[in-house]
Amino acid sequence: MDSVQVETTAPLTLEFPQIALPPTAISPNSRIPKDTIRTSLKASTADSVLASVYSLGTGGILLSNLLVELGASPVVFGMLCSIPMLVNLIQPLGAYLSERSTSRFQYSLRTHGIGRLLWLILVIGIASANWGVVDAHQLVILTLLIVLFSNLLGGLGTASWLSWVAMIVPRRLRGRYFGLRSSAASLTNLVCVPIAGLVVSHWYGGSLQGYGVVLLVSVVFGIMGLGCQYFQVDMNPRSQNTYYGKLTQTSEIQSEVAKDESSEVLQSIHPPQNQLANSVWKNSNFLIFLLYFSFWTLAVNLSSPFFNLYMLDTLDLDVSYVTIYNSLQAGATLLMLILWGKLADKIGNRPILICIGILVGVTPFLWLGISINRLDIWLWLPLLHILAGGTWAAIDLCSNNIQLAIAPIKNQSIYFAIAAAVAGVSGALGTTIGSFIVQFAQSGGLLTLFVLSGVFRLVALVPLMFLQEPQRS
Repeated sequence: MDSVQVETTAPLTLEFPQIALPPTAISPNSRIPKDTIRTSLKASTADSVLASVYSLGTGGILLSNLLVELGASPVVFGMLCSIPMLVNLIQPLGAYLSERSTSRFQYSLRTHGIGRLLWLILVIGIASANWGVVDAHQLVILTLLIVLFSNLLGGLGTASWLSWVAMIVPRRLRGRYFGLRSSAASLTNLVCVPIAGLVVSHWYGGSLQGYGVVLLVSVVFGIMGLGCQYFQVDMNPRSQNTYYGKLTQTSEIQSEVAKDESSEVLQSIHPPQNQLANSVWKNSNFLIFLLYFSFWTLAVNLSSPFFNLYMLDTLDLDVSYVTIYNSLQAGATLLMLILWGKLADKIGNRPILICIGILVGVTPFLWLGISINRLDIWLWLPLLHILAGGTWAAIDLCSNNIQLAIAPIKNQSIYFAIAAAVAGVSGALGTTIGSFIVQFAQSGGLLTLFVLSGVFRLVALVPLMFLQEPQRS
């Protein structure tokens, strides 16, 4: 796992004004000054930068390399990749709990804060392994447990965070802001991933100890990122759910006036479960999006977790090479995100998802025939990662934007949670199927997996033909 520029009269920077008191949760009908919105978006951008440092240590290529170094099997590798998706099943519960809180900020601290601190246990485990207290098998189990519980807590808070950001960012500028925010994160990855890879690969105490150092630094930056959320204007979920209809955002957040009858207000804060379920089932556009999102996630995760395994294990490349490739991918993402964001604001997200989705669909076929020779290592693999960075920048950005547009304001986080849960199950299923194909295939398991994934990706684009993107205002 796992962003948003508002039209302002002055350029955005990452400098924060001094705030003497903690943020106070507001209701959606409160008028928020432009300066407060600017500060919130600066804080969110800074959060994305620091969270990127946290993510590079707690996932991706470095965590995959740890399992390879510990001799983990492809099934364990598949479990590592499927757990973050499978725990999305808990997102509806997290959304339910968050809607009964009175502060998005406090709820984020209780979920993401504890989840990020759990990784300190793995730091202790790595130190114990260096002292001979635990063996490689025990460290693999500990790693999987930390991934499980950390992502469970993150799953409880993801829908609430997304709803929080959606209320802050003007609808007509979401493409540009999310593009800017994601570009800042990609720039961080571009700079930090190769540095982290070199630290792990060349640490004087060995790669295991080097990863422990990188992980510790990542957790510290992750906690600092949560501190940036202090500067975002807080939202009261209970108040958000008392308003119906379309929320128009220009330079400030506005909402409809709440109904006077206390019984109606109480009902909107605590809607009957059957009423919420009916509203979801009657939203045909949302159901079509769920169909696309679930099949697309399954198709992608048949192969995507195993590209790093293919390079580290089958091709036996050094981790420093793979981190350089990942940096090139981050660089391509950085260059393309703002372009995709502006284009999405002009022509919409659905056309981009269809056109770029075709490119992403044929990408696994381009991995066929990759071997250990100078041409592939120095030309073909870098080009593949650059292509992936540019195309996935569009897919991630536009999928996020179209989800924000489709979900209604009332009980918004519930819709986000349902989408994440469905995609999580299908993604975990795809990874599990992929891991067993790789584990038990007689020969060419990974290459067979790449072909299947490419075919399924192209088929998964069909529901997009029937999706209607809401008008941007």
